[in-house]
Amino acid sequence: MSAITGKRFRRLGRLLTGIALGWLTVTGPQPLRADDNELTVVSWGGSYTRSQILGFVRDYEKASGVDVDMIDYAGGIDEIRSQVRSWNIKWDVIDLELFDAITACEEGLLEPIDAAALPPAPDGTAATADFLDGALMPCGVGNVAAATVIAFHPERVGRAPQRLEDFFNVKDFPGRRGLRRTPQTNLEWALLVDGVAPERVYEVLSTEEGIDRAFEVLTRLKPYVEWWSMGEEAVRLLETGRVVMTSAYNGRIHAATERGRPFRILWDRHVRFIDVWSIPRHGENVERALEFVHFATSTEALAAQARYIPYGPMRRSSMALLDADTVADLPTAPQNLAVSFRRDPAWWARHMPEIAPRFERWADRPVMVPRDWPAR
Repeated sequence: MSAITGKRFRRLGRLLTGIALGWLTVTGPQPLRADDNELTVVSWGGSYTRSQILGFVRDYEKASGVDVDMIDYAGGIDEIRSQVRSWNIKWDVIDLELFDAITACEEGLLEPIDAAALPPAPDGTAATADFLDGALMPCGVGNVAAATVIAFHPERVGRAPQRLEDFFNVKDFPGRRGLRRTPQTNLEWALLVDGVAPERVYEVLSTEEGIDRAFEVLTRLKPYVEWWSMGEEAVRLLETGRVVMTSAYNGRIHAATERGRPFRILWDRHVRFIDVWSIPRHGENVERALEFVHFATSTEALAAQARYIPYGPMRRSSMALLDADTVADLPTAPQNLAVSFRRDPAWWARHMPEIAPRFERWADRPVMVPRDWPAR
């Protein structure tokens, strides 16, 4: 019997013998039998997954008796779609970008989650009042507000960039750039540096002329671009000197500085976005997955994660547990919010299917390196 077949057989046996999974309560998850202790949780790897493990996953394992298997992925819902439509569910819980969760929910790929049943704040405030705006949706529960920022190596970039425009200015700030291989953030930044007011970015992107305009700006930068997919790849691009500046997640850069790297963050027009916990449909472990989501989005769990990586917890009561130094590094800190750009997840949920193929074709198209390309 193969390992996969054996695992399915054991799961079927547990189902047929009627072993029930307990619901998470405010006091914590119920202990399981020794043979019913697996949960596969999909997240983003690196320092982000580390913050989840140290912040609450280990506590969850101790309280529940469940062994949590953390798996890395690079985003998207293709694999979720494949698993759900084939009724071959391998993932129990997934950390999704909000726009992906919206799309997956609309396609019926995710289990509904009752926000009213989430644990209240320590003072008794209902979860529906405690979570920040935009954190709760029919098929997901917000966990963190993160940011895509510009990170740079001050010893390699010459003078420090001061504005987003400096990232696109290879004449005055020579050297290669790192960008995540996705139209998100890149298209918004292209229009912002081309003079479009922040409040009009998605209005302009909703036109064919606006899309063309954004790609024209990116095409001028493309000869200098190194692409990355996973968050830790952006950090490695800086560490190895392959780029002098890169888009990156603020938490990954913060973790690198704690390891002694001299990187710095440019917060100007960083793009804020929300991640949510979601559960695939048709899984055999839905109740246990829901218990995990309840535990992971409790006041204490979200605050604990923020102490290991500077992403803003999506509960007001969690923010109240953090000290001033921790809050100052969050994308949701007042001084950072003032220079931020908020991604519109609903817009991307509608338009990603048409824009993503065009972006991939564009990214794969060879470009000529300009003759006057700076050597730095």
